[in-house]
Amino acid sequence: MNNPATLNVTRLSKIKLFLALSRTQHGLLDMATPAVAALLALGAIPSPRVILLGILTAFAGYTAVYAVNDVVDYRVDRDKIRKCGISQGPGDLDAVCVRHPIAQGLLSLPEGIAWALGWGVVAVLGAYSLNPVCAWIFLAGCAAETVYCLLLKVSYLRTLVSGWVKTAGGLAAVYAVVPDPSPTFLGTLFLWLFFWEIGGQNVPNDWADRKEDADLEAETIPVRFGPEDSARIVLGTLAAAVCLSLLLYWATPTRMSLLYLPGTLTLGGFCLLLPAYKLHRSLDPVLASALFNTSSYYPLGMLLLVWLSILL
Repeated sequence: MNNPATLNVTRLSKIKLFLALSRTQHGLLDMATPAVAALLALGAIPSPRVILLGILTAFAGYTAVYAVNDVVDYRVDRDKIRKCGISQGPGDLDAVCVRHPIAQGLLSLPEGIAWALGWGVVAVLGAYSLNPVCAWIFLAGCAAETVYCLLLKVSYLRTLVSGWVKTAGGLAAVYAVVPDPSPTFLGTLFLWLFFWEIGGQNVPNDWADRKEDADLEAETIPVRFGPEDSARIVLGTLAAAVCLSLLLYWATPTRMSLLYLPGTLTLGGFCLLLPAYKLHRSLDPVLASALFNTSSYYPLGMLLLVWLSILL
């Protein structure tokens, strides 16, 4: 007879593997992105219904999209692990538990597909309840994530697709609270998140995997252009993101206190520009991972800043 305590441990371990598949620690930080977008669009705390439904939908959406990444990429990840082993920088947010559990054989592919589909259904239903446009944005984001994965050995321009994927949550959140948003605000928000993703997330993450990706003949910006040009791209896109965060003060329909302007400069400098400058000077892959980590907290910091700027 099976020991109940052993069964409980096994179930708990399985749950941890599924959460690792979806990089839940990182996904929880990403949930700040739609929250700050909703605040900027509405200028007030949404209704309890929208908040609760939004939290569930955002969690389901990020959980599904990150799982889609590992499901589509599992063959590539398996080859990378076989040739290079498991690469993990110090304090890597994407590998707090287990990295690529399907590729390592800790979860089966059907289990991963079922997990991604299950949360995807929850996300679609939640998004549709908020606004049908939100559901279409989520589905487009899932399709873009699949294209992004399939372009690994095709074109370094896949980073532009990654930029679109990360904007999807913020854009959907805007339509969840404002059915007809200002095109100027929507465009500024899109570009802000787009450049933050490229310079603070995608390129630094690929930089940390540069050696392994080169061995696999992958097409990423660090592999294609090398450290020096990659550092310039990172610094340039993050400088653009900080400038766009300032423009949001005038583009958003929300009235915010002047606290926002020095606040966003300080936050952008600490989380984005300073780590990017250090990376530019040293070209050290460890600092690429450090930039990835600090920039992952940037949306959460912006959420707190916008909330305070509306209150004061």
